[in-house]
Amino acid sequence: MAIRRAGSCVLALVCTLAACTPGGDEPQADSSQRPSTASTGERPGAVQQRPAEPGAPGIGDPYYPDAGNGGYDAQGYDVSVRYDPGSGVLHGDSTMTARATEPLSSFNLDLRGMTVESVHVDGAPARFARRGAHELVITPAQPTPADERFRVRVRYHGTPGRTESGLGSNGWHRTPSGGAFVMGEPPSASFWYPANDHPRDKATFRLTARVPEGWQAVSVGREEGRSTRDGWTTSRWVEPEPVAGYLTTVAVDRFDVVRRELDDGTPVLNAFAPGSEDLRAEARRTGEIVRFLESRFGPYPATTAGGIYLGADTGYALETQGRPTYDATANLSTIVHELAHQWYGNEVSVSSWADICLNECFASYAQWLWAEGKEGDDLDARYHDAVDSVPRDFWEPQLYDMGAGNEFSGVYDKGILAMHALRRQLGEKTFWRVMRSWPREHAEGNASWPEFERFTERVSGRNLDGFFAAWFRQSGRPGEQQLYPGTLSN
Repeated sequence: MAIRRAGSCVLALVCTLAACTPGGDEPQADSSQRPSTASTGERPGAVQQRPAEPGAPGIGDPYYPDAGNGGYDAQGYDVSVRYDPGSGVLHGDSTMTARATEPLSSFNLDLRGMTVESVHVDGAPARFARRGAHELVITPAQPTPADERFRVRVRYHGTPGRTESGLGSNGWHRTPSGGAFVMGEPPSASFWYPANDHPRDKATFRLTARVPEGWQAVSVGREEGRSTRDGWTTSRWVEPEPVAGYLTTVAVDRFDVVRRELDDGTPVLNAFAPGSEDLRAEARRTGEIVRFLESRFGPYPATTAGGIYLGADTGYALETQGRPTYDATANLSTIVHELAHQWYGNEVSVSSWADICLNECFASYAQWLWAEGKEGDDLDARYHDAVDSVPRDFWEPQLYDMGAGNEFSGVYDKGILAMHALRRQLGEKTFWRVMRSWPREHAEGNASWPEFERFTERVSGRNLDGFFAAWFRQSGRPGEQQLYPGTLSN
C-alpha cells in the first residue's frame, strides 16, 4: 500500500536506515448471457435453485464487516464521470458487470455520499435504497439466478467526500492548484463510483473522464483517446487486468504529461501537477527502478508504468495500479516502494486487511534492496544498527492479525527487519526463489498471510512456525534465535 511519511522518531529512524530521504443510451439486457426462464416447469435433470435471498452487505472481512458485498463477483467496471473543478461537483454514470454467486433477490454496492438518480439492472429500472454510511441496496425487477451474468447501471452526482483512516485522509482531495484527486486505503473507489469496494473482488476497469478544457484527467491503465469539444476534454482509460478498487483513481489538474516506454514497450506516463517539479529527475528513473525490481522479483506484472505526481501534501503515496500516485513529499525511495507494490499488493492482493504485511513489509524491504543493490549498503550492518537502537515499543505491533485500525502501525519499519531476518533464515537461494515465485503463484489474484507461511515452508522444505510466530504473529522483540538467524549472529 501507501508509504507514509515518518510520523514518529521510530519510523524516522528506520526510514533513515531505509534511505527514505453521464452517459449514453440505456444499455439493453444481453439475452445471450441468460439461461432461459420462459418456462416455470422443471426440465428433466435440471438443477433446482434455492430461493433468492439478499446478498450480504459485507464481503466477509472480519476487520471491516461492512466492507465490500456478498452474493456476486464483480468482473468489470465501465465508469463515466464529468467533473468541474470550479463547482467541485462530480456527475457519474457507472456500469458494473458481475456474476451472481448465489440466487439474489437484492444486492449491495458501496457508495459514499452522492445522490443516486437512477439504477437499472440489465436495462430494467430497479428499486434502490441507502443504508448506513455507504450501502446502496439494489432490488432488481426480477431475482437474479446463481451463476448468471448481469449488469447494473447507476447514475449519480454530488460533491465527493473523504474520511480518516489509519493511513491518513482517505477519499476525494482538492489540490492547491484547484484540481482534485482520489486516493486512500482501505476504502477508496466508493468515494467516487459505486463498487464492491474490497480488494478480494478485483475487476477490470474502464474510465471515461470529462473535464473543462484546459484541465486534464489522468487515471490508471492505457489512455485510449483524448478529444476536446464544446469546451470539455474527454479522455478514456482502460485497465484490462483485474484491479482492486482502492488501486483505481482519477486525478484532475493542469498536468504536464511526459510519455516514454520501458524496454519491452510497456507505456510509461508521468503526469506532473503544478508544485511537483522537484520530482521530475526521480521520475525519469522509473525504467531503471523497474529493471532493478525485475532482477529481484521477476518480470514486471503491470500493463503500464509511471506515476501521477501531485502538488498536494497528503503525507503518503499510494500504489495505484501501474501508475502510483505521489504527494509533494515523495522521493526516490518512495518510488521504489510504490513500484515494488506492483508485484506485492497489486498483482497479489490481500484476502483480508489483516494480511497487509504481504503488501507493506515486502515493498518496504524493497527500499533496502535498492540501497544494497544500487548504493552498496551492507544490509546486515544496517539491520544490526537498527536492532541495537530502536526503543522497546518499536517491537510491539504485530505484523499479521494486528487488529482493525492497526494495520499500518508496524509494517513499514518492523516489517523491514522481519523480511531481512527471513532472508537470513532461508538463505539466499531459497529466499529469492520465494520472492520470485510468490507473485506467479497468485497472479492477478488474492492471498492471505497464512498462505504465504505455508508457501514458504513448502519451497524451503522447513518448519518455520517458530520464526513466523516470533516475528509476525506476536508482539514484542523476538528471541535471540529468531532475531539473529543464519549469518545475523549477535
